[in-house]
This record gives sequence, structure tokens and C-alpha cells, in this order.
Amino acid sequence: MSVPAEIFKAYDIRGIHGEQLGPDDAEQIGRAFARVIAELEGKPVGELRLGLGRDMRLTAPEMAARYRAGMVAEGAHVIDAGQVGTEMLYFLVGSRELDGGLMCTASHNPKAYTGAKLVKRGAIALSGDEGIQDIRRLVDAGLGEPDAAAAGSAEEVDIYEEFQAAALGTIDPANVKPLKVVVDGGNGMAGPMAGPVLRGLGLELVETYFTPDGNFPDHEPNPLLEENRRFIVDKVVAEGADLGIAWDGDADRCFFIDDTGRFVDGDFLTAILAEHLLAKPGNAGADILYDARASRAVADTVEAAGGKAHINRVGHAFFKTRMRDEGAIFGGEVSGHYYFHDFYNADSGTLPALLVLEKLSVEGKRMSELLEPFKAKYFISGEINSEVSDAAAKMTELEEHYGSQPGAEVTHVDGVSVDFEDWHFNVRPSNTEPLLRLTLESLVSEADMVAKRDEVLGRIRA
Repeated sequence: MSVPAEIFKAYDIRGIHGEQLGPDDAEQIGRAFARVIAELEGKPVGELRLGLGRDMRLTAPEMAARYRAGMVAEGAHVIDAGQVGTEMLYFLVGSRELDGGLMCTASHNPKAYTGAKLVKRGAIALSGDEGIQDIRRLVDAGLGEPDAAAAGSAEEVDIYEEFQAAALGTIDPANVKPLKVVVDGGNGMAGPMAGPVLRGLGLELVETYFTPDGNFPDHEPNPLLEENRRFIVDKVVAEGADLGIAWDGDADRCFFIDDTGRFVDGDFLTAILAEHLLAKPGNAGADILYDARASRAVADTVEAAGGKAHINRVGHAFFKTRMRDEGAIFGGEVSGHYYFHDFYNADSGTLPALLVLEKLSVEGKRMSELLEPFKAKYFISGEINSEVSDAAAKMTELEEHYGSQPGAEVTHVDGVSVDFEDWHFNVRPSNTEPLLRLTLESLVSEADMVAKRDEVLGRIRA
């Protein structure tokens, strides 16, 4: 059988249910996934223990059942956690030392989508570079009929209490003050996953869209898009709340709205979390990862707090692997993925919420006060996409123009970065579309950032 090549993304498998990815495809992908993990582990499929979870999408029960059937048909033992947040699948794989795991989710995508996030041992993501394209090739080549005599088995587990206790263990709950917090679950997995933990902290919670519903009756579960967070911004202001927290559909990312109703940029939040973690016992001088798009606020804050900041390529496979290999305690991406050494190096939407609540309480400050020093010094553009016919040629052109200027420092951690003393930018190609992504920062002023941004965009779009 043939499955459309475009559903095999850089970090997951994702497509429109029934058109690009259906139940029969899911079973074949489950079979191929088991074979790929067996190859990575260097053991027969019959010895594998694989985790399985699914989100709240209407198609998830059937799709997950078929992924499970595929893994079992190949001989694996599947530990099925049922309907969970994605990080709970990571927790299952990490805490039980499983060989790998599959999460049936389409993350923040609209209702019509389905997909899978795939991890190997240690909850480290498979990627286009390792694993995902191997699955595509196996499915395309045909897997043949499974050997009924070699079939594996499955068991069902409930990991909610275990996960929630582990998440709560990352803070001192006694530190948290009774802040007023608006939470928006986007009808995704945040309600059942993070809700019970937050309710136990004595907060004044204003809960909205905290019931999982794959119809997404209120708004799509992608708070990175301004139209999807308009509700929580208005609600924080109307309630006079101390903070707003919104999650994406599978709840492995959370986003913050400050007490004035402003969205908190991911790089500034990375700096805030890094500072808080470095102050905890045993973390002095630790390593922190940040992505190539980030504000200099991250490295400056980490170094001021006595830590060591390391720039890293964007993408969770790259973050998790480097954190495991080098022992970094924390990594943050501009897109809202935050990774924790004490959580199997995995990204979590629960831990940042807990840590931010703890930091605000301990410091006795509002989020807007924590952000003010950053807003006054670092002027960031956010990520801006431009359609280009040849991304590589355009990056070379930009590197030749700006890299030859006095004081320019060029690096290639991810795409092309050009750094000057008082401004810098990064351009990198999309993995899946003919787009070039620009992020730019000035340390002079908002006006200087806008002028520099428009100048670089003019060259990109010329």
C-alpha cells in the first residue's frame, strides 16, 4: 500500500483523516514503527515493550486501536494508557523504561487532522532524519502478512495519578500563593491532565474550555495564533487575573498571558524559567539550551544567573538528544516547547505552568513586572514567514550581504544567523513548505528593530 509522502513530517506523522491518513494506514504504520524500534534497540520485535496514548480527537479511539493492532501483530507488548496528554505518553515511556511509544494526536491542528508522535527509548523523538522516513519506506515497500503465531499482547494502564504526583514534585506546593489564574484548555487534554494538579494548589482558578471535545466548539487548540488567544486575553483583563495560561490540543505546550493581557513571548519565558531553575538547589552553574531564533535575553539571563547557555537547532529531537547527551537541566524553544532534565528530557505543558506560578509567588511579582526588564532592552520581531522559490540561494545571498559587513559574525547552527553587537537575525527554511522564516532582534529600540526587519524582509522578498 502507498501512504502520501507529505504526511511524514520532520518530527511526526500528520494528515487529514480519511483523505491522507486512515485506519488501515494506521495499522501499517503501527507495524512499521515496531520494526523500526526493534532495529534501533537491536532486539526482536517480540521482546519490545511499547507505550500507546491518544488525545481527544473524535477519530482517535479508532486510529489508536489500529496503531495498537499493528504493533501487536508484529509481536510487541503494548502498554496502552488510553486518553492522555502527549507528555503523559513520554512519562509512560520514560518512567517504565519502555523501548518506545506512539501518541495518536494531531497536536494543535484543526479538527479534520489526525497523526502520530513517535518516540524511542528515553522518550526521544523519532525524526525525519531518524525513524520517520524509515517507517514511510517500510509501508511503501509493503509489510506482507503478519505471522499470527508471533502476535504480541496488550495491557491497559491508568497513569494519571502517577504522572500528576511526579509533575507536582518539581515545585514546592507550599510556595504557591492563591493567585487568580484564567486557564484555557482549548477543549484539549490540559483539563484532565493539569487541572487536578492546579486545583490542589489553592489558586483562584477561572476554568474555561477544560473539557476535552474533539469538535473544538470554541476555538482551534493553537494558542500561537492570535485569533485563538483573543478569548483568554480578554478574559484575563475582564477578571483582573494575575495570569492566563493556555494550552495546545495535546497539551505538551502552554502559553502565558500576563496580568495586563499581553502574550508572553517564548524566548522571554525561556529566560524566566531558566533563571528560576538555576536558583533551585543543586542546579548552580547548570547548562541551559535555547533555540537559534531566540532573543539574547536568554543567554544574558542564564549567564547572569550563573548558568551556561548553549544555542541549539530547532526541533524536539535535537533538544532531547543533546540534553540527554550533555546533561542540560532545561531547554526552551520560542514555539513554546520547554524541556526538562527531570522529566526524561521531554517537553511538558504542565511543568512550565507550575514553575511560573512558583516563581511569581516566591518573588512576589506580577508577570508584567518580570517581563519589564526584557521589554525595555530586547526588541524582537517574532517569526515571520516569506514564500521563496529557492530558500538555500536566498540564505546564501543574505549571508554574503550581511556577513561581509564590519562586526558581523555568521553561524550555521540552524539555517543562517548573522550577529552584530546591537542586532542580529536568523533565517531558516521550513521543513515542509517553500518558506523562509526570519527572526530578528534589536538591542537599540523598537523603531530600530522595525527598520532592520523591513530591510531584511525586503531582501528576502525581492
